[in-house]
Amino acid sequence: MDDKARVERATFAAGCFWGVESTFRRIEGVLATMVGYTGGTKSKPTYRQVCSGKTGHAEAVEIVFDPARVRYEQLLDVFWQCHDPTQLNRQGPDTGTNYRSAIFYHSDAQREAAETGKRRRAESKEYRGRTIVTQIVPATTFWRAEESHQQYFEKCGRSYCTERQVWE
Repeated sequence: MDDKARVERATFAAGCFWGVESTFRRIEGVLATMVGYTGGTKSKPTYRQVCSGKTGHAEAVEIVFDPARVRYEQLLDVFWQCHDPTQLNRQGPDTGTNYRSAIFYHSDAQREAAETGKRRRAESKEYRGRTIVTQIVPATTFWRAEESHQQYFEKCGRSYCTERQVWE
């Protein structure tokens, strides 16, 4: 396989997917992003269904990246920085299991990197003794969200959710 054609996927849930997607889109080596729903049981869920909390899905971002230009560990660093992984089923004003913190790994290497990163952060003083509640689970079917949610900030501005500026 040609190195130029080699891409990988990463999937993260870190609260409102609009801000998370916007954060990852700015990273060199990220080739594409898509917001959607994963980790639940309902096929082809809608935004309203996911927000009801009855689907088990999280709002998530699927990232296609070139590992020759950005390492998965660098994406993990951005994931940890762009939300508070100690908040259970919430980020900022958004509450519910659909706003949980989760890493959906696509390979054993991604699982190991995620577990190592979580352990290192838990051992650091970064969260002042608070427990990291981030789930690290296998990636399952990723359901693309409605078109109105894709690249939301580019379409509608940043008035709804705030994002931490971590990669500028």
